[in-house]
Parts: sequence; structure tokens; C-alpha cells
Amino acid sequence: MRRIVGGLSALAILITYLIVNPASYQPEPSSASSEPKTTTNSDAPLALDVLETLAVKGRAPKTGYARTEFYQTWPTVDGCSLRQRIIKREVGDSAKLDGCDVVGGTFTEAYTGETRTYTTKSEFSKNIQIDHIVALSDAWQKGAQNLTADERYGFATDPLNLIAADSSQNQQKSDGDAATWLPKNKAFRCTYVARQVSVKKKYNLWVTEAERNAIKNILTACPDERAVGL
Repeated sequence: MRRIVGGLSALAILITYLIVNPASYQPEPSSASSEPKTTTNSDAPLALDVLETLAVKGRAPKTGYARTEFYQTWPTVDGCSLRQRIIKREVGDSAKLDGCDVVGGTFTEAYTGETRTYTTKSEFSKNIQIDHIVALSDAWQKGAQNLTADERYGFATDPLNLIAADSSQNQQKSDGDAATWLPKNKAFRCTYVARQVSVKKKYNLWVTEAERNAIKNILTACPDERAVGL
């Protein structure tokens, strides 16, 4: 009987803590999410068609935005940081690992189109950041503040919305949408905006009129570009 009472007391304390500190709860991502599907298939809808289904509205106020409204830090997936898993995904078969850490490899950085070879973890840390294809702040102003905490967490840690990107390009992008920032590498722009459309559709986020027009102008030049992960 004492054990039951003690267990119930501990559970009550945990529930009280989570109510007072809701951001402290971070669900563990599933193993399946560590290897995202970022390639398209012939059955996927056209990105242009998906774009037409997105709501078009103005930006909501940024009031209340904080990164911690989405997640505290990179989660661990199957024992490894999601950050390292995304880097490994981008580097591909050339990735050299030290445990979970990518310490070497050659890959083509999408935002610049440059092929780069790094030989240490510190080189990756210095030159590469993990970018949210749809920026957190942009999402917050376009519907994410209406999502549940779990839905925002899923958005922020969804590999579909993550890419290993050049640090300076990522900082330059900041929280820009397609109307205010596009990758320097023009060959990647169709894929980039198709990913943005896919993410916004998946998480029921909207676009501004200027954003929709910018995306439409790009996709018109590649009308066969398909959505991803839908």
C-alpha cells in the first residue's frame, strides 16, 4: 500500500511540474524520423498544385515567439543527435564517423552549390549549420502559434524541414520566406521552394501573397517539380 501511495505521489509531482513547465517536455522522435524521405516519387502531387491549396494570409504578430516554443535542443534519435544525423544524410556515403559524430566527408552544399570536403568535426561545426527550410519565426507568424506544443516540436525536428547548410547563407536567410530570400544556388531553388510548400502543407501553415507569388514564379519554370513527404 505504501508503494502505491508513493508511486501516486511521484506521478502527481511529475504532472504538476509538467503543467508549470510545459516546455520541459520533449517527446522522443521515432527511429523512422532519423532517415527522412526528401526525395520525390511519381505518385507525389505537383508542388504547384499543393501551393494552390495553401491559405493566403498576412503575417500574424511575432508576439510570444521564442525558439523554445518549438524545442529546447536537438533531440537524440537512436542514441545520436539529430543534428549529426542530418549532417550524415547530406554527406552521404562519404561520411566518416567517430561514434555519432561526422568527422569527415565530401558533399555538395545545396545553398551555394559548392562541393566541399571536411576532415574534422570542428570544420563541420564552423562552416555548417542546420537550417529549417521553413524558418521557425516565419512559421510562428503563419500559423504555428496555433499548433499544439507537440505539433510545433514535430515541425522543428522534422527532417523534411532540416538541411545542412552553409553557415553564412543560413545567417543571411534568417527568418526570410521565399519572397525575401532564396538560395544563391539557382539550380536548387525549385527543390527548395517545393520543400517549403510541402512543409507548410504538412503542418497547416499559410503563405503571404508575396510569398505565394515568389514560389509560383519559381515553380512555373519547373512545373514537374513534385512535393516531398506528403
